[in-house]
Amino acid sequence: MMEKSAIVVGSGFGCRVHVPALRAAGFEVVGLVGTRLDKLQRKAAESGIPAFFTDLDEAIERTGAKVVTIATTPATHAPLASKAIAHGCHVICEKPFAFNAAEGAALLEAAENAGIVHMVAHEFRWLPERVLFGRAIAEGLIGDPRFLAMDQFIPFCADPEARLPKWWFDKRAGGGWLGASGSHLLDQIRAWLGDFHSVSAKLIIVSDRSDVADDSYSLRFQMQNGVEGSMQQSAGAWGSSVTLWRCAGSKGTVWIDSGNVIVADKTGTRQLPVPQELQLPPQPPAADPNSPHRLSHFELGPFTRLCQALRDEIDGRDAPSPVAIPTFRDGLASMQLMDAIRASSAAGGALQIL
Repeated sequence: MMEKSAIVVGSGFGCRVHVPALRAAGFEVVGLVGTRLDKLQRKAAESGIPAFFTDLDEAIERTGAKVVTIATTPATHAPLASKAIAHGCHVICEKPFAFNAAEGAALLEAAENAGIVHMVAHEFRWLPERVLFGRAIAEGLIGDPRFLAMDQFIPFCADPEARLPKWWFDKRAGGGWLGASGSHLLDQIRAWLGDFHSVSAKLIIVSDRSDVADDSYSLRFQMQNGVEGSMQQSAGAWGSSVTLWRCAGSKGTVWIDSGNVIVADKTGTRQLPVPQELQLPPQPPAADPNSPHRLSHFELGPFTRLCQALRDEIDGRDAPSPVAIPTFRDGLASMQLMDAIRASSAAGGALQIL
């Protein structure tokens, strides 16, 4: 049973999503790690976790856990993951994977040398509409993909008085919307279209803040396979959310509209059905929109699939997965890309070749 015993590091998102997803996948959560004892005691009690610690080494030694999931600020990911790997634990690390590509490369080398199962929390690869979007491209429904646009305006950070984690706006902690949200989308593009070739980018502050990490970004890119693309996202835009995800190819176009995947070609326009194998686990009732748990409905199903993939890898099962499992190698590729985006922005949008 020790192979199925897990420690969660981080009492915020860790308790809200990691803990229930691990349990739904068959793991026993035996410990919670954080920095403040008073908060840890309360969160452990609320989540039904039997032990809590302020030191990860002690937590692993005392519980004998073989799985560690990390849901802390980006600047702490590498040292925490390194400790878990040194104990021979399997690891799921939140995105962004590390503070920079150098840290990411060291983590990947350590994990591969230790022979552990390693994953990055790009759980949204399992969202049915994203899987279908990628399948439409891979199966040639739009011919050769030529251009991808991913644009979004959301009001998540628009109000400077909104209660949000302080580290989101702290560059020293690895904050910024590029890492918080853009890392998911960059990983998704790689899952659909392969590796990036070049990028020109700008990190932006749209909301009424100054001297903080980005809440928006804008970039143009070219993929190794020649696909041209643009991606712009602002979490600091007042008003209703607006999203455009669309890929145009030589024979058709595919896009996502309110969770539905639509394909258009010379025969007309049609919605792609969601096959049974892409359905997510049943979700709990949607939480109060003013509650800190308001996103759990969206996040928990995909994260459960990620944890199930971890369980299958640990067990050595050759279980089919509708998506490629995101590993530390994918995390490193994302960090290399984000480092290039930040370098481009610092140089006024200068082209960076990856």
